[in-house]
Amino acid sequence: MAVSALGSGKTTTASPSGFSAMTSEDFTKLIFTELSKQDPTKPSDTNALLQQLSQIRSIQSDTDLSSRLSTLVNQNEFANASTLIGKQISGVSENNDRVTGSVNSISRTADGTFLTLSSGVRVRITNVDQIQNTTPAAAPGAASGTNNAPAPTPSPVAPGAITGSTLQGVR
Repeated sequence: MAVSALGSGKTTTASPSGFSAMTSEDFTKLIFTELSKQDPTKPSDTNALLQQLSQIRSIQSDTDLSSRLSTLVNQNEFANASTLIGKQISGVSENNDRVTGSVNSISRTADGTFLTLSSGVRVRITNVDQIQNTTPAAAPGAASGTNNAPAPTPSPVAPGAITGSTLQGVR
């Protein structure tokens, strides 16, 4: 599975490890080696060996899946954090202080995704408890609180046309 960090040209490949890297040929060799080293007077239960190897392989597969899901969650967390740049947030800083400020940048570390506020304070994304959408400041000289956008024009309806409201009473 190829994983590339956002904003970097680096790509790393997660290679299977342990029993999940074992091919069927390797597995067969392991079984034959185990059987050839048995004491003929005390043969071991082949079914028990196969069950144990199957369980080990299943555990390794679960571990690999968990690792891949963790990588996916970290990438999703980083992508979501990028939408907060320029927004006002409140949360708890690395020093466990309550902070509020505008998000200046984001970074991903081994400890998780962090937002850096314009004050330089870092807040872990999981410690954000409020997000405020900031609106751009009004242009100088513009009246505050007024909407300067033109009013929407109503769509023309031909006389006698059937509309949704006309059909409400008709069955």
